[in-house]
Amino acid sequence: MSRIGKLPISLPTNVQVEISKENEIIVKGPKGTLSTPVDRDIIVSANDGQLVVERPTEQKRHKAMHGLYRSLINNMVNGVSNGFTEQLELVGVGYKASMAGTTLELSLGYSHNIFLALPKEVTATAVTEKGKNPIVTLTSIDKQLLGQVAAKIRSLRKVEPYKGKGVRFVGEQIRRKAGKTASK
Repeated sequence: MSRIGKLPISLPTNVQVEISKENEIIVKGPKGTLSTPVDRDIIVSANDGQLVVERPTEQKRHKAMHGLYRSLINNMVNGVSNGFTEQLELVGVGYKASMAGTTLELSLGYSHNIFLALPKEVTATAVTEKGKNPIVTLTSIDKQLLGQVAAKIRSLRKVEPYKGKGVRFVGEQIRRKAGKTASK
């Protein structure tokens, strides 16, 4: 049995879950509404403030989807009740970040600034304190979309291993390499 899939999902009191006939899960909470389609073979049932995800057989396909859909539904429940945040740190001389409406403007050492239009589900704030690296904080109720936007921002200037310059997650450990040394 899947260690992830067999765990029941506990529902907070302010979260409502609706299971439609087309096997679509709709989760409503104080922060918003999320929905996802579930494979027709996977059985989702709600009872006593808990959701249980079950699979019909031991086929490899059903085993793979069992834990997947349980995690997706759990992320939706956590998202509409608490929300998710990601923090990105811009490490480098002259690296800057600022928000203009829903557009994130990044200065990452290129000859031009990068303008990134954020989806309406993701909100961002850019904080620059004197003597510290700029930090971009992304918040959303959709964990998948938040991770995708954070990965896109990170890919604009990946961290290089020699000086450690680039866009990184706050708290991320970077494997550093030794540079050339003078031979004497």
